[in-house]
Amino acid sequence: MRTDNISKIAVIGSGTMGSQIAMICALRGYSVVLYDISDENLIKAKKSLQGHMDRSVQKGRLIEEKVNGAFSKMTFSSTFEELKDVDFVIEAIVEKLDAKRELFTKLDMVTPEHAVLATNSSTIVSSKIADATNRPDKVCNVHFFNPPLVMELVEVVCGPHTSEETAQIAIELIKSIQKIPVLLKKEISGFIANRILGKLTDEALHLLENGFADHEEIDLVCTKALNHPIGPFALMDLTGIDINYFVRMQRYQESGNEADMPAKIVQEKVRKGELGRKTGKGFYTYD
Repeated sequence: MRTDNISKIAVIGSGTMGSQIAMICALRGYSVVLYDISDENLIKAKKSLQGHMDRSVQKGRLIEEKVNGAFSKMTFSSTFEELKDVDFVIEAIVEKLDAKRELFTKLDMVTPEHAVLATNSSTIVSSKIADATNRPDKVCNVHFFNPPLVMELVEVVCGPHTSEETAQIAIELIKSIQKIPVLLKKEISGFIANRILGKLTDEALHLLENGFADHEEIDLVCTKALNHPIGPFALMDLTGIDINYFVRMQRYQESGNEADMPAKIVQEKVRKGELGRKTGKGFYTYD
């Protein structure tokens, strides 16, 4: 299969990542099914996307006709059968291995044999998922960054099971939606960006927990001294503190090393439901 043969894309999970990935694909002319098990989540996703698109039109970044055309190409659905004729799937559900494996087994049964099944996971490599399907050669990681509507880079990661054809299709698809792909020829948890970012985040949490500085001051150092666009604590609030928690728990379950556990303050935030922007409070408070 070539990229020319891809006409319909499915995105699974209608959170910030999934909904924005779906909109990017629709804006570039693809028919898109945004699937979620919750109709309520789909309604929220559509409302959120409408807000993003309205602001883009107001700022002159997009014209209204293009936005309307993109929405006309999108189907918001909680019916799994809607995926029976898709050519490429991007999974963007919760960062839990069991949930992903269960989903990929179902995707393997309902989608056409030629369809590529990609996971947007930032840390779970596709070799942990591929054997849940009968098409491991068509499984890979396609990792967008948050927020997808803004961030240009996408990491495409090949597992030992991923065929060259699948990797090339993924690369060409990313180019066709006007993003910049980077190909990792071998798997490694966290890929490139998050392995580098993870070291910085771990050190920021260490400095905070041991009383060296407040989270605002650590963020200020990162933005003003290191020239980062956003500090590590503001970034965790943006992506969701629970994401950091799930990633570290997954790593701990694999290694059994206590040092891989989420930081105590992250565990506390998750227990309190203070997950960042999506709950109105994380390290910072939001209106």
